[in-house]
Amino acid sequence: MRETLAEWRPAIDEAIADLVPREIDADYLASFFGDPTYEYDPDAIQRALSTPLWDLLDRGGKRWRAVLFLVFVEGFGEDPAAYVDYACIPEILHNGTIIVDDVEDEATIRRGERALHRVYGRDIALNVGNAMYFLPLKILAENPADLPAERRLAAYEMLVAELNRTHLGQGMDIRWHNEDDVGVTTDEYLEMCACKTGCLARIVARLAAIITDRPDDVEAAVARYAELTAVAFQIGDDILDIEHSLGRAGDFGKEFGNDIREGKQTLLVIHAIQESDPERARRLQDILAAASNTDAEIAEALAIIEDAGSLEYARERALELAARAREEVDRLEFDAETTRKLHEFTEFVIEREE
Repeated sequence: MRETLAEWRPAIDEAIADLVPREIDADYLASFFGDPTYEYDPDAIQRALSTPLWDLLDRGGKRWRAVLFLVFVEGFGEDPAAYVDYACIPEILHNGTIIVDDVEDEATIRRGERALHRVYGRDIALNVGNAMYFLPLKILAENPADLPAERRLAAYEMLVAELNRTHLGQGMDIRWHNEDDVGVTTDEYLEMCACKTGCLARIVARLAAIITDRPDDVEAAVARYAELTAVAFQIGDDILDIEHSLGRAGDFGKEFGNDIREGKQTLLVIHAIQESDPERARRLQDILAAASNTDAEIAEALAIIEDAGSLEYARERALELAARAREEVDRLEFDAETTRKLHEFTEFVIEREE
């Protein structure tokens, strides 16, 4: 899967640059947004939109959502090169959500550098993040693959539905790490993941199915695959945060003890609270609820999570979800190479090192 990611990334970044150039000028603004009523300020838009957007994109990121979209398109019998512009839709949406997410979480680090709002200010970061919800819709409007009107409408309706549900997941996540003793259950956590992370992955799969005119049952099956894989990815992300903090993972690009400092109710935390003795469970809850934590408190919370066997438990749940995702793929009539890539992808999202 890493080879597939590396192969497609340059083309994806080039397509994103066609949508939002690295250098903004008046001609681009007029062609993309329409003629100004009075006069645009290209320099202001450069500094407040393009520069921060490309700052984040240039830091890395696997572009796996865009690449997974192209794998689906090829599996559906179409030339993926003809749909690279559409692959930008989930990729830009994803990066927009993490900019806003970092502001909401008051995060300090993103992809190994200061979070965008720490560099450019909260106002610019929020504006860029919100703009990235809307910029990719221009791709559907410009219709580079000459799709019929009914497919474009179906894509718009799907995007609206999934993006709304994404914000349900974010709402649950914010509520949980801003309040004490919320008593999150495993199923509630998994539903939050299915909304917050899963919906963006569902966009990948459903968009590929819609623009290539697949039947409803195929669209539903690839959406289930994508959602299950994304929830496994989120659990893997939670595991990486803990392993990085324990010194067992590479450069994760986030602050030491990031999830604990933010008071996140992850699957590992939920399991540790359930499996620890009452005193240690209460101590973990107190550390999570604190406005700030010392490194010693972070280490204490990590020890509680590790002693409860929560890392092993979370990894088993992620592997179980990945296996269920592969079952969805096996029900479809993809060629052997596409099936291999989709199977491999469910392993990549769990076993990745950063």
